[in-house]
Amino acid sequence: MRIGLIAPTITVSAHCDLPCGVYDPAQAKIEAQSVKACMEKYHGSDDPDFKARAISIKEERSDLVKHHLWVLWTDYFKAPHFEKYPQLNGLFNEATKLAGAGGTKGTTDVAVADNLLAKIAEIDAIFWESKKA
Repeated sequence: MRIGLIAPTITVSAHCDLPCGVYDPAQAKIEAQSVKACMEKYHGSDDPDFKARAISIKEERSDLVKHHLWVLWTDYFKAPHFEKYPQLNGLFNEATKLAGAGGTKGTTDVAVADNLLAKIAEIDAIFWESKKA
């Protein structure tokens, strides 16, 4: 059988499998709070196995922070938002970097987690203001 006979004849794409329209920066905030808590627990333990587990969870949660921020950045916010809030692209760029390898994913410094939470708080304020419009 030839592969071409069963291949699709048209290609479609969408930003989401099922665009639900439900967005909230709280998802990123909760994951970032978990990152910070893992860092604090890491520093409060002398057990190498516990510390390894804390690092693993912190890195996983850092990825989730980035994921939730990217969804907001790419799916919720549109051109009019970026025009009204010119700092928005910079905030998302800084926040996702703070959740990446050069940020919470690559360190156990609680101050970095605090910086991430502060950026998310700025995004959160803009998000809720944009919902009023």
